Amino acid sequence: MTDWIEILKEQTATGDQMGREVAQMLANPDITEAQVKTLFSALEKQAEFVEKLRMALEKFGHDFSVIKAAERLEERYADLAASVAEKLKAMRG
Repeated sequence: MTDWIEILKEQTATGDQMGREVAQMLANPDITEAQVKTLFSALEKQAEFVEKLRMALEKFGHDFSVIKAAERLEERYADLAASVAEKLKAMRG
């Protein structure tokens, strides 16, 4: 059986790490537009995965606090993707 709670814990740790790394990457003056696009794509994929995870947690009747944690993680990835999109927009002038 799939351990949805463990997957959520792993994804949350990854989200924390991504939050730190994305900020560092975007602050790098040498980052290219292609790198920013790749980063945006990766964050979008993570957000989609976490959305599916949240839906699975809901489907299997996990506690509200667990589902809320998944929703917060989903929001974190959406926020990170938005900050990357802003960087891309700024790069394009």
